[in-house]
Amino acid sequence: MATVAARPRLRVGIVKMASCDGCQLTLLDLEDELLAIAERFELVEFPEASSARSAGPYDVLLVEGAVSTPDQAADILELRRKAKLLVSVGACASYGGIQALRNWSDHDAIRAAVYAHPEYVESLNAATPVSEHVKVDAELHGCPISPDQLREVLVSVAVGRRPQIREEAVCLECKRRGTVCVMVAEGIPCLGPVTQSGCGALCPSFRRGCFGCFGPREQANATSLARTLAADGREDPDVARLFAGFTGWSGPFRAVVAAYGGPPGVIPYAVPESAEGGRDGRG
Repeated sequence: MATVAARPRLRVGIVKMASCDGCQLTLLDLEDELLAIAERFELVEFPEASSARSAGPYDVLLVEGAVSTPDQAADILELRRKAKLLVSVGACASYGGIQALRNWSDHDAIRAAVYAHPEYVESLNAATPVSEHVKVDAELHGCPISPDQLREVLVSVAVGRRPQIREEAVCLECKRRGTVCVMVAEGIPCLGPVTQSGCGALCPSFRRGCFGCFGPREQANATSLARTLAADGREDPDVARLFAGFTGWSGPFRAVVAAYGGPPGVIPYAVPESAEGGRDGRG
């Protein structure tokens, strides 16, 4: 009787740029699925979990973190050449992360103020998402990413289909959970209406406004939400602060931050080119 040959395991690499490693740990948090994952995938490069190293090639490459140094800018180009499928994972890789807030500041002045010998510190003028340097085949958002969404991407790659990830606002997760809207009930500022779902509406469930960790949802009208927040009596710096968080360097949120004076405590030295339009969206 003929036997069916086992499918070869896909070679997976997991690497990081400028980040906290939290999104990589999400893979290790898939405790119940790790054995099944190991049957389908060979983790050939994962410094967070193993001393085994591989220079590629990779069937799938998960990249965490923003590109923040010249070495990282060169590395991501080489990694792209070695990867059949490249997935950016987390707010840093997809949007620049918290470190991208320095993009509004004078890079050299900050470096000189922090380091005794700034000439020894190699860093780029801006911390940018992976997609600004190479082609990205898929993105997982969040700070950290959703274990469910990570599992869905791995399954889709293994079976050869498109990932099935909801494209909707956090508000819909609140509705499914039966969470009372913190904006309507308590006047708490919340980015849920313009933020991509995936977190399970964690912050609103604890009576806190959404911080926008998963980035702007498709066709997010951040300008309109900013006007609403300002109409409630908030000062410009307070409105800017709400959008200048984990995904503040994303296009829709960046435009609001720039229109309302930049991140609090930071004196902008240049208006980002992609931060087009004023508060009313008319420019």
